[in-house]
Amino acid sequence: MSRYRPPQQPGSKYITPEGKKRLADEFEFLWREKRPEVTAALAAAAAEGDRSENAEYIYRKKQLREIDARLQHLKDRLEHIMVVSGRPADPSKVFFGAWVRLEDGGGNVSEYRIVGPDEFDHSKGLISMDSPMARALMKKGEGDEVVVKRPKGEAVFTIIAVRYEVLG
Repeated sequence: MSRYRPPQQPGSKYITPEGKKRLADEFEFLWREKRPEVTAALAAAAAEGDRSENAEYIYRKKQLREIDARLQHLKDRLEHIMVVSGRPADPSKVFFGAWVRLEDGGGNVSEYRIVGPDEFDHSKGLISMDSPMARALMKKGEGDEVVVKRPKGEAVFTIIAVRYEVLG
């Protein structure tokens, strides 16, 4: 069995203002606080002598590589994302940034906000615009039924409400 993984499509480049702020804050924290801390610890571990058997040195080098990789990813994303704020021309339809209240066939009600791929958090009801659920909801309005293709099979939901507001 090979280890080859086909390249993934890059996520959508849209983000909410709140999402961009979170990415920028993470970048600043890593660059101004975490990286200097790890660099100092790496220098101290390197001063202890033989680096080939120095577990602290090896660990700090790995940690620094991970931080640098994350910084590069955040820098690339922050340069290429488009912040979407404001309401769409037709706020009765589901577009990026919408809060959507749904009811499934069993009468269970759930609410989701459609956000960019960098900011989804299912525990807060934030779903990526690239997810099957969000793709099925796009351009639909209140009262519309949507069919979502899931790994377990198709599910039918009815849109109860669509609203646009800023996360608090």
